[in-house]
Amino acid sequence: MDLDRNKQIMLHVRPTPQCCVIARVQSWLECKKSLIQGLCTVAMESTGTYWQALYAVLQESGFQVILCNGKFTQNIKGRKTDVQDCQWIQKLHTIGLLSGSFLPDEATEQLRTYCRHRANLIDQAADTTRKMQKYLRLLNLRLDVAVNDITGLTGLSIIDAVYKGEKNPQKLASLRNGNCKKSEEEIAKALQTNGRKDYLFGLNQEYKMYLYIQEQLKACDKEIERMLNEQINSNDNKREHYIDRKSYKRVNKNTPKNIDLNLMSYQYFEGVDLLAIEGISHSTVLSLMSEVGLEISKTRLCRISSEG
Repeated sequence: MDLDRNKQIMLHVRPTPQCCVIARVQSWLECKKSLIQGLCTVAMESTGTYWQALYAVLQESGFQVILCNGKFTQNIKGRKTDVQDCQWIQKLHTIGLLSGSFLPDEATEQLRTYCRHRANLIDQAADTTRKMQKYLRLLNLRLDVAVNDITGLTGLSIIDAVYKGEKNPQKLASLRNGNCKKSEEEIAKALQTNGRKDYLFGLNQEYKMYLYIQEQLKACDKEIERMLNEQINSNDNKREHYIDRKSYKRVNKNTPKNIDLNLMSYQYFEGVDLLAIEGISHSTVLSLMSEVGLEISKTRLCRISSEG
């Protein structure tokens, strides 16, 4: 930590799992308040998740923190070291060549954490579905031929029956949902299993994993609903808005269940109906709420929409 006569500080903190380093930085800032009284802004590079704890400490100390994208601070000649990187960031910030990254407010950041975790769970469910489909093919259960989606009502009913030990193709086909396009005879022809125990074990494992992920998604949806309700109910201006359902908007199967995103987004943005825009789905609106938050504007929305 160095302090020069122009009241510019170069602070180099190595990434470490020890919390005491951040505590020492905070103590040093408290002790040097008289020396750093003229300092108002701090520039730092975003590296993974290491920056977050230091960022919070600097904000608590009253600094305006400029969080920089690493690609704007990497043009250092020669062999790069952490100390040289720190000096380069200080120099760029001194001459005003650094721009801060967008950071949402705390409530939006919490909502973003839930939504990003939910997106990861959906990816895991998709991976598990592909593995179930592989084991079904190896078992000669061509459920992917009989139905469009093996995780639909008909598909999951048949997989659950196989999980419980059913092998009779007619009994499996009788679990067909009324909305399924294929007849029971057609489905039964595609479900002639070879009964291999190793493949059946793998299918059972993946099916249990799929059910577990679905339970995790339900819990995550409840937290998202709680966060949205807290933000809406704490603001009288948001609560007074109401909008009718849009029956023409298709609801994707990965859209949060039991959450009226049409009404909640309308209240959240205080009368701005984003779902009225053609091509914007419920998932897109939820992403805007969690990634951009209330800082959304017409210019920002246009840029996001154009970038896809």
